[in-house]
Amino acid sequence: MPPERHPIAGPLLILGSALAFSTAGLFTRLLHTDVWTMLFWRGLFGGLFIAGFIAWRERGATATAFRAIGRPGLLAGACSTLATICFINALRLTTVADVTIIYATAPFIAAAIAWLWLRQREGWLTLLASLLALIGVVIMVDAAVSAGHLAGNLLALVMTGLMALMMVLVRRHRGISMLPASCLSALACAALVWPVAQPMAVTPAELLLLALFGITQFGLGLLLLTLGSRLLSATRASLIANLELPVAPFWVWLAFGEFPALPTLIGGAIVLLAVALEMAAAPRE
Repeated sequence: MPPERHPIAGPLLILGSALAFSTAGLFTRLLHTDVWTMLFWRGLFGGLFIAGFIAWRERGATATAFRAIGRPGLLAGACSTLATICFINALRLTTVADVTIIYATAPFIAAAIAWLWLRQREGWLTLLASLLALIGVVIMVDAAVSAGHLAGNLLALVMTGLMALMMVLVRRHRGISMLPASCLSALACAALVWPVAQPMAVTPAELLLLALFGITQFGLGLLLLTLGSRLLSATRASLIANLELPVAPFWVWLAFGEFPALPTLIGGAIVLLAVALEMAAAPRE
């Protein structure tokens, strides 16, 4: 059986993506550049990393792979790019807690899109695990409720919907490699923030960290997410991706000795349990 067809391949790819994305907080703590410059280099290095992987994988047929994505690929790439922009601005207009809670609804939004568009229904175990993960996330952020953050919360909801739609698109067109779409998405993020970034103001040490940030956190995370989303329903993929939330404080604890608060530990344990339940259902695929 080819590796990509193994029942556990999809969950493992999404799991790897969640672990990669979970290092974002660590890198942002280590870097002291402004957010736009950080996003410029992150998108550029991430896009070039994915482009290099595509060139290695396609063996001379790279241009063909980019042309093959067609309109579905361009739409998936646009969803990813716009989701990133919404995410950035949501964090500026509301709290991280609110954004985290709203993003935890991604499995339910993905399930709704898949049902309305594809008439695809999820099993009870996946929906139950999604609900359990949502409860865990709410506990992690101590059931934070904000006032006066309507614009930011709406942007976070749009971001969540766009990410769910991207996963549905990748799954719907799983016969087409969407890696070129992810590459274009990362490079588009860099291009969009270029006018307000200061890419030449970074030091060599900062550039090295930015390269690691772009390649390991963004590029690798997006690559694995795209590959894994072809093998799983969007609901299951977004549920396993929620593992990013409880793992992120772990890296900060290792690097800076900041021990997570009790609600974070309890909520994180519940999210881990939900993902473990979902991973146990992998043979269904």
